[in-house]
Amino acid sequence: MSPSAASTTRAHDVPAEERFERRLAHTLQAPALVAISHGTSSPTGQAAVASLLAAVRESRPDLQVSGGFVDVQQPDVAATLAAVADAAPAVVVPLLLSAGFHVHVDLVNEVRGTVGRSTALSAALGPDDRLVTVLVRRLREAGLRAGDEVVMAAAGSTDARAVADCLETGRLLADRLGRAVTVGFISAARPSLERAVLMARQRTPGARVVVATYLLAPGYFADSAAHLGDVVSAPLLAVGEAPPPELVQLVVARYRELSAFAPLF
Repeated sequence: MSPSAASTTRAHDVPAEERFERRLAHTLQAPALVAISHGTSSPTGQAAVASLLAAVRESRPDLQVSGGFVDVQQPDVAATLAAVADAAPAVVVPLLLSAGFHVHVDLVNEVRGTVGRSTALSAALGPDDRLVTVLVRRLREAGLRAGDEVVMAAAGSTDARAVADCLETGRLLADRLGRAVTVGFISAARPSLERAVLMARQRTPGARVVVATYLLAPGYFADSAAHLGDVVSAPLLAVGEAPPPELVQLVVARYRELSAFAPLF
């Protein structure tokens, strides 16, 4: 194959949306991808989220990709947006599994208050089938068996919209597994994770209870869930592993949902 033919083949292998964005980068100012996570005091959790950000950068070297936090860690959202080079437009992608107070209030206010650049806010990561794919993989890695009861452990929120997002993920997981899934919350919402595990034990006496950890990364909440089931799966970002490709694809997909409208910012 000639070099020109090889080049043509590679170009055709790139999805149409990505070809559009790369052309846009040469003609306009492509929006920066600003990934904002919750933040954690756990060094392991910090490293896991940093590895996801690095994988996103590697997957899209044509974009400015930066990361910040809504809580606990620095830089905060305002500082992260201020550091985006050349007053480029920005798409803020919440690295949050559901859309609660942090998305609907904190990040909305930060985006609205941005001065000197056009800024847009994407949807949260979940619910999404790609997250369910990773949840199922983690359950299988943990040794899920046919007779097990499954409880999905979510962080929890006082915001009913975030709770609804988690319940929808539980429904998607149940559909994928072909069995009942009880959703329990580590904080703020009901049923509590402890109560959800008890409900599962009462439903099928003698069965193992397997907890599916619906958390982005290791940290305080993952530690809180770790002893509550007979078997507990790893978070979506597991210690010592490369980020799942589905998570990388999902972050970029949330960016794409808004970056195509960059000329309208």
